Amino acid sequence: MHTMADGTLKQVNPMTGTEVWTVPGRGNRPLGIASPNPVELSPEQHRNACAFCSDRLLHTPPEKARIVRKDGQWDMLRGVLPGELNATTAEFRRVPNLFEIVSYDYWYRNYGFTMDSETESRMQNYLDDEAGKAHVCAIIRTRLKASGQAAADVDALSEDELLTHAPGYFAGGHDLIIGRRHFVDGATHDNQLASSGTLTPDEHRALISFTIRSVEDLYAHNRYTPYVAVFQNWLKPAGASFDHLHKQLVAIDERGVHAEEEIARLRTNPNMYNEWAVDYAHARNLVIAENDHAVCFAGFGHRYPTLEIYSKSATAQPWLQTSEETNAMSDLIHACHAAAGPEVPCNEEWHYKPVDLDIPMPWRVMIKWRVSTLAGFEGGTKIYLNTLSPYDIRDRVVTALYRLREDNLLAPGIRIASEARVERNSLKYNPLLQ
Repeated sequence: MHTMADGTLKQVNPMTGTEVWTVPGRGNRPLGIASPNPVELSPEQHRNACAFCSDRLLHTPPEKARIVRKDGQWDMLRGVLPGELNATTAEFRRVPNLFEIVSYDYWYRNYGFTMDSETESRMQNYLDDEAGKAHVCAIIRTRLKASGQAAADVDALSEDELLTHAPGYFAGGHDLIIGRRHFVDGATHDNQLASSGTLTPDEHRALISFTIRSVEDLYAHNRYTPYVAVFQNWLKPAGASFDHLHKQLVAIDERGVHAEEEIARLRTNPNMYNEWAVDYAHARNLVIAENDHAVCFAGFGHRYPTLEIYSKSATAQPWLQTSEETNAMSDLIHACHAAAGPEVPCNEEWHYKPVDLDIPMPWRVMIKWRVSTLAGFEGGTKIYLNTLSPYDIRDRVVTALYRLREDNLLAPGIRIASEARVERNSLKYNPLLQ
């Protein structure tokens, strides 16, 4: 980062090479989406505001799994049938994406992928249930019509013809993790949305744990997958189809150009995440918070204002980490979302060591506030204008975190700003030995 005489802050991201300028005087404007005329909610709207809501469980493809509370603990149920959907309350559901990015057909045609016996048994059990079969056929009809096929042609298809599409809704590699709430419990108006930050720390830990287990499951059921992308789009300006909390998991067969460039840099400096990210942020007072197993700082060189949360764990992949380590990451991710507030559109991006990579890299999560629109200047120069500098981000979030802690809304063990004790090379993996 370099500050010009007039106060313009120029930044270059060392991982991606992205160049960003922050022009002085633009960092104090309000963030988020204003709702000047909120509409009063009826009780039914809490459960029926969109296709992800709890009264519309059959509007999504068949559940792969759900997380429920049982005797004060979190429990996972798999393959719930339609008649059992309301027997428990799903705090989080894992369902296939109706409009997947990478489909089952993609894996089948390009790699010869077929579902394993466990998945086939789950599919057959669902289709042997009359309500299950009707649900799958309805989902397939919806998808075919949405893809442009004439409604009359779709309605003319026989049951057997429809069910040729069924494997994609059991063995596909694009899943959603959907939260129970559309609005916060007790909401009276439609601007009181339930975001990651409105969950309790314990609920957020359950969400992160469920997501991690789902990532591991996607790898286990498709041996051709070198990487599962994990992301969350919150609010429509950030790409969300519904303003209902959900994460997306997509099994893909390549890592992407930026990831390959980052890996090439990593080979030249195996300690770059310490030196170029955490240590650099610490030296410039950009650290926002930390706990025993994770650290958060204001990111630099990003197209959008960005918070970065790094795991300190010696284990490179989240599904191999201890619950204490993943809970620590969850606590800081939750704190960042709570500090931003549910009105700020954002993308949550996960990055971690791909399963086919021979060198370690830490698990890290980036939360990008989608509070600006790219324009002609950025497209022509590839220099991006960011209205908030890393220091603006730090100050906003630190101030919010102290307030949240006073209100007892943060997980215990989080040390904020000056309380943090970040050491050099605080990411515990030894890149020279692993």
